[in-house]
Amino acid sequence: MNGGGLLVAGTTSDAGKSVVTAGICRWLVRQGVKVAPFKAQNMSLNSFVTREGAEIGRAQAMQAQAARVEPSALMNPVLLKPGGEQSSQVVLLGRPVGEMSARGYHGGRRERLLGTVLDCLAELRAGHDAVICEGAGSPAEINLRRTDIVNMGVARNARLPVLVVGDIDRGGVFASFFGTVALLSPEDQACVAGFLVNKFRGDVSLLEPGLDMLHGLTGRRTYGVLPFRPGLGIDEEDGMAVSLRGPLRESDLAPPLGEDVLRVAVCAVPLMSNFTDVDALAAEPGVVVRFVDRPADLADADLVVVPGTRGTVRALEWLRERGLADALAARAAGGRPVLGICGGFQLLGDRIDDDVESRRGRVDGLGLLPVRVRFAREKTLARPTGEALGEPVEGYEIHHGVAEVTGGDAFLDGCRAGSVWGTHWHGSLESDGFRRAFLREVAAAAGRRFVPAPDTSFAALREEQLDRLGDLIEQHADTDALWRLIESGAPQGLPFIPPGAPA
Repeated sequence: MNGGGLLVAGTTSDAGKSVVTAGICRWLVRQGVKVAPFKAQNMSLNSFVTREGAEIGRAQAMQAQAARVEPSALMNPVLLKPGGEQSSQVVLLGRPVGEMSARGYHGGRRERLLGTVLDCLAELRAGHDAVICEGAGSPAEINLRRTDIVNMGVARNARLPVLVVGDIDRGGVFASFFGTVALLSPEDQACVAGFLVNKFRGDVSLLEPGLDMLHGLTGRRTYGVLPFRPGLGIDEEDGMAVSLRGPLRESDLAPPLGEDVLRVAVCAVPLMSNFTDVDALAAEPGVVVRFVDRPADLADADLVVVPGTRGTVRALEWLRERGLADALAARAAGGRPVLGICGGFQLLGDRIDDDVESRRGRVDGLGLLPVRVRFAREKTLARPTGEALGEPVEGYEIHHGVAEVTGGDAFLDGCRAGSVWGTHWHGSLESDGFRRAFLREVAAAAGRRFVPAPDTSFAALREEQLDRLGDLIEQHADTDALWRLIESGAPQGLPFIPPGAPA
């Protein structure tokens, strides 16, 4: 018998679907429920590699952590990785199957994937008491409804109740709730059980008259009002935008143990991927992390990070156009630390041969590391472990570029030349001992009297953050009613709201 389920939809992108899904997963697992997350289709440049070597969205990996289960390709069967405005790499069940334009994907391929999506969901439900599904964008994107495999298409076929989340901090949440329901067909509306208000500031009693009116207009209740809490976002999906999240800690900046803070500048390259790599740095007391796009922003930085990117050659051109390439070269010449990760590592090398990603052939790199990169059609997906700076390290690899290191010192399957470091390993800075050792090296090279905290555990901070999400659901949602939804589905006889009503 299949376990229960729920689909968390949103009035908009970034309404809080990922956070609410993670919070419900953490609340349920603390009640002894065997739960798993699921997102049929994800568009993201922030991805993760499971232990079986499958690539999924990082948000689903964090939701799996919230549920205390091992991430699996079943949890995110379709991943789209944008390569620009017109096309994306399609990753199916953890493996890339080709590039496709948005028109080509929505014109036929997407609809054919529904069977795969439903099979994955059924397998998860067969092995769990509950599966909490996350939608994408808005379920009221009526231009895409025919080929929908992530919102109402999943809810209808899998008979899932739908909880619609709205971000009240943006304003217009009542209109968004009502309009979302009114634009759906009668069959889709029957799945929509009710609403959840996210990011509310102030006295909830002032909101209650509006919630009562919304119930009267739609016949659907509100299952909770979650207060605004800073710093609660889990790993974002949108690698096209700069992360605006703060550090994992409550304070804006925990005080340093030494006399100086350490300033980290992250180059906001185009098609930036896995920029979550720097979250572990932001969690360190006395470390300030900011994203930058001008040479002047590097002047006072003690460490510059060139992060991963889905467009290595494009990022290289962007650095040159903005004068950042010259600023990086000047830093290297002056012995000031630079760290390149994945695509950021590749562009620091001598040359790039790319007939796969950009199809630009041979391109000169920045020449800051003795590395030659050749792009292979087969993608490397791995979960390596090793040692660096005398400390154990683990990470994950997601790249087409194959690096030939011709000099320098070995460093996490990459290399180090003076103050410039490069590696294909994402997530290495989450290894606490290695991160502290690396920051000591950076501080020494930068001439800073900075001392890493001896007890910062990134994994423990993640757990605290996920527990806070579980607390939000437990304390501010009607959990008894939520469980009835998960177990029994949407209430019967919910009214149909014609577009253009109320009357």
